[in-house]
Amino acid sequence: MTTHLPPHKTVVVIPVYDHEQAIGAVVEAVLRQGFPCVLVDDGSSASCARVLQDLAAAHTDRVTMLVHAVNQGKGCAVMTGMRHAAASGYSHALQIDADGQHDCDDIPRFVAASQEAPLAVINGRPIYDESVPKGRLYARYLTHVWVWINTLSLDISDSMCGFRLYPLAPTVQLMRSAHIGRRMDFDTEILVRLYWRGLQVHNLPTRVHYPTDGVSHFRVWLDNVLISRMHARLFAGMLLRAPLLLARRLARLAGASR
Repeated sequence: MTTHLPPHKTVVVIPVYDHEQAIGAVVEAVLRQGFPCVLVDDGSSASCARVLQDLAAAHTDRVTMLVHAVNQGKGCAVMTGMRHAAASGYSHALQIDADGQHDCDDIPRFVAASQEAPLAVINGRPIYDESVPKGRLYARYLTHVWVWINTLSLDISDSMCGFRLYPLAPTVQLMRSAHIGRRMDFDTEILVRLYWRGLQVHNLPTRVHYPTDGVSHFRVWLDNVLISRMHARLFAGMLLRAPLLLARRLARLAGASR
């Protein structure tokens, strides 16, 4: 694992698939915080593509647009954005959803936390308002339990929040060496695999509102199958790594008790 990072330089990566009603406000909110952004058009409709092109044209010095000709999934779009960010000299990438559910006012707080711990993932722990669908809220707890099992820890408080900040060097290195889910399974899998590689995960609360444009791309049957397969893969991987994970856990407990 890479242990040295260049000076802290953050870009915001936004995967976009047919969120033309919300993306303009998201981009403006990001830019108000003083950070550039990379928009990844993941095979959006012509109307959404035009909105993204207009945004990039209006902010040529601060907005970069990348395009997937066909939809490849949220995870694939985020990975495309992170590879571009790393190649462009950024040290860190903050992932945020395009539908406006995340609070861009929290970006400076996440960046500050990353500056204090540049090799950690700064992970969003959602604080929901009344807009959250109750079925989705309750269903998240099953994934939480599986993540706690597959990491043999409670260090990851929420693995499904799409608002988080990655150190790019170890993250891109992981992407080169391991298969990671390309759709809705991405957020959980990459976090678990980074944890397995020894990265700390720092959980910060962040407000979440569901969503401004009413568009959800979660495909109930297919995405649930992908997520179930992901948990099975991770469980098998955990069994292989259990001695290392337990040894690391015991070492941390011993260090804390001194």
